[in-house]
Amino acid sequence: MQGVGSALGPLFLLILLGALLGRLDQPGGDFWPRMERLIYCLLFPAMLVGTLATADMQQVPVGRVASVLLGAMGLVGAGLWLVRHWLGLEAPAFTSAFQGALRFNTYVGVAGAAALHGEAGATVAAVAVALMVPVVNVLCVSSFIAAGTLGRGGLRQSLLALTRNPLILACLLGIGLNLGGIGLPGWSAATVDLLGRAALPLGLVAVGVALRPRALLRLDPGIWAANSAKLVLMPAIVLGLALLLGLDPISRDIVLLFAALPTATSAYILARQLGGDAELMAALITGQTLLAMVSLPLWLRLVG
Repeated sequence: MQGVGSALGPLFLLILLGALLGRLDQPGGDFWPRMERLIYCLLFPAMLVGTLATADMQQVPVGRVASVLLGAMGLVGAGLWLVRHWLGLEAPAFTSAFQGALRFNTYVGVAGAAALHGEAGATVAAVAVALMVPVVNVLCVSSFIAAGTLGRGGLRQSLLALTRNPLILACLLGIGLNLGGIGLPGWSAATVDLLGRAALPLGLVAVGVALRPRALLRLDPGIWAANSAKLVLMPAIVLGLALLLGLDPISRDIVLLFAALPTATSAYILARQLGGDAELMAALITGQTLLAMVSLPLWLRLVG
């Protein structure tokens, strides 16, 4: 693994570039919302399909990676529900804190994995995304249902959105092509590769554009609970499980990277649509992204 700082530094600079572009309102209009939709619906799914369809899955300990990541996610999610009343959060605020503690920024994760360990890291990252994206979406939608912030119409809409999630569909397609021995025949491999290369730099800049510095002025128990769970508790549990299960160094680094990622910018949209506290969610996204620039390298240096 190359130096953590030299690997992750350029990624953080792209995020800060996005924050500057957002501050200057450049290029203006609805350019970035449309670009983010293109990244989410086409470019990033293409990268996942390309990676999973051609990956040597035998080199990834899928069972142990799943046990570590999904086990930690389940423990943190259950812990938040146990302390919900102690935190004193209203239902909308709790659902945003729950999302803030469990969701992860896939753009930063996959870009960081490739920067740290090249193709091997990107393969483990793609497996992590395939495992975590469906589970985290089900858990977060379930939190809205259990907290009672959405009605029957919202429930149907949410469940339908899960079946059409571009990342879930891309993971299923990539795994299917891999298991079927089809891979990416002919020109499709080069085409998908070109699309995938555009996903990460544009995705990182879009992360920066989505930051809301004014939201950092909000400080309440939801902020402290979600940030502590996401940036401290989650990576600590994952590291403990990874060492306990004897993960190889590359897999260990990537699961720790994914555990320590800031929450996803898409969580703001979900909070707004399903009755969550959107302003709290904006504060969590912005605060965690900035804090992760310090905490993420520290966690990786701890094992590196």
